[in-house]
Amino acid sequence: MVKSLKWPICLLVTLVGLTFSTAANAQNFKFAFITDLHVHSDSTLNEVQKLLHTLPKDVEFVVSGGDNVDVDNQSAEKLPAVRSRYAKLKAMLSATSRPYYMAIGNHDRLPAKMRDGANDFQLFEEAFGDTYQSFEHKGAKFIVLNSVYTDSSGYIVPEKQKEWLAKVLNSTPRNMPIVVITHVPFLSVYYPVLEGKYTATDTFTNQKEIMDMFTEHNLQLVLQGHMHLYEEIKVKNVDYITAGAVSGNWWHGAFFGTKPGYLILEMKDGKVTWSYQEAYKL
Repeated sequence: MVKSLKWPICLLVTLVGLTFSTAANAQNFKFAFITDLHVHSDSTLNEVQKLLHTLPKDVEFVVSGGDNVDVDNQSAEKLPAVRSRYAKLKAMLSATSRPYYMAIGNHDRLPAKMRDGANDFQLFEEAFGDTYQSFEHKGAKFIVLNSVYTDSSGYIVPEKQKEWLAKVLNSTPRNMPIVVITHVPFLSVYYPVLEGKYTATDTFTNQKEIMDMFTEHNLQLVLQGHMHLYEEIKVKNVDYITAGAVSGNWWHGAFFGTKPGYLILEMKDGKVTWSYQEAYKL
C-alpha cells in the first residue's frame, strides 16, 4: 500500500498480522476525512470554509472526526453563539453539495457543569443528529462511533452502542470493506513518544473489546482524531490513522511537527490508500 505524506515528521508503528479478504464488488471512490476543526470564531469558520472549497472535485463525501465546534469550554451565556456556529458549519458542509457524516468529539459536549447524562451531546445532536451511525458507499461500509461517553474508567463505548454495533456487523457481509471513524483513538503512541510513558489516557478504555468485534470482518481502516498528531499504526492488517487536525495546534500552527491538515482517501480495488494534505498555509 502506498501512502504519501507532505512532511517527514510523523509517528509510524507497524506490526505484522493477519490478512483479510477484499470485496470484489467494492467500487472505486475518493473521500475526505477532516478532524478537530475546533471552530470557536468567525475567523476559524472562514478557514474551514476555504478548506471545503478547495477539496478535489472527485471527493464524493466528507467525514468528520469530531471536535467540530468548541462547546465544553464555553460558559452558559456563550452557548447561543456556539449554536450559531454549528448552524453555520452545517450550512457550509451542505453548500458543498456532497454528503457529509459527522463524528462527535469530547469538545462537542456541553460544559461539564451543564451535563446531566442525558443532554451531554445536545448541541451536536441539534445540528447533526445521531452521535453514532453507519452508512454504505459503493460497496464499502462506514461505521461512525461515539467514543466520548465516559465512566469512572475514562472514555468508553457503552453497552447500548455495542449492541447497536453488533447488529450492524451481523448485517454486513464478511468480505465487505469496513472503515471505522472514532474521535478518541483505539490506539495511539502519543504519550510514549512525547512524554516517555505508557498510559490509557486519551484512548477509550474498552477499545480491545470493540476491536475484537471486527475479527470475522474485513476491517480495513480506522480513522481517529483527538490527538492532533499524524500517526500510522498497523495491527493485524488494519491501519489506524490518527489524522492530525485541521486546527493544528488549535489554530496556532503545527503541533509537534504535524501541520494543520486532513486526509484525502481513495478506495480502489477493495483497498484504501490516503495522503495527508496541508489545510492552510502557515
